[in-house]
Amino acid sequence: MHVIGNMWVLWIFGDNIEDQLGHFVYLIFYLTCGFGAAALHVLLNWGSPIPTVGASGAIAGVMGAYLLLYPRAKVATYLPPIFFFTLPAWVVLGYWIVVQFFSGAAESVVFARQGGSGGIAFWAHVGGFAVGMILIKVLPERKGRFRYGTW
Repeated sequence: MHVIGNMWVLWIFGDNIEDQLGHFVYLIFYLTCGFGAAALHVLLNWGSPIPTVGASGAIAGVMGAYLLLYPRAKVATYLPPIFFFTLPAWVVLGYWIVVQFFSGAAESVVFARQGGSGGIAFWAHVGGFAVGMILIKVLPERKGRFRYGTW
């Protein structure tokens, strides 16, 4: 389910960031977010024997960039069992990153006390999100990009 969720989030938010940066710069952006995510995760889980595998941190970087570029974009949201509605991206992504931060903090406390963790790299999500927010401000916008409403 985690992998499916990652692919779904990448499909929703990734194309807009790729359009902003261009194909090659987007690849560099994505990989850098992944490395930043891994660095924070390793730093805050130094003694963990559990290996980290996945792209969640890089995808979180895409989410962080999207939050800065399109905070008012509407995101279709589903709340089981039957509620469908749209919310601004800043609400959806803001809620998500707050949950990741507090989940990471709670997991760090459990790891410190019991020596184990739940298997989700919450700090990688936080690190990737932060790196994505920083990089989207410093990387150049793709030349020749069509902007809706401008001619």
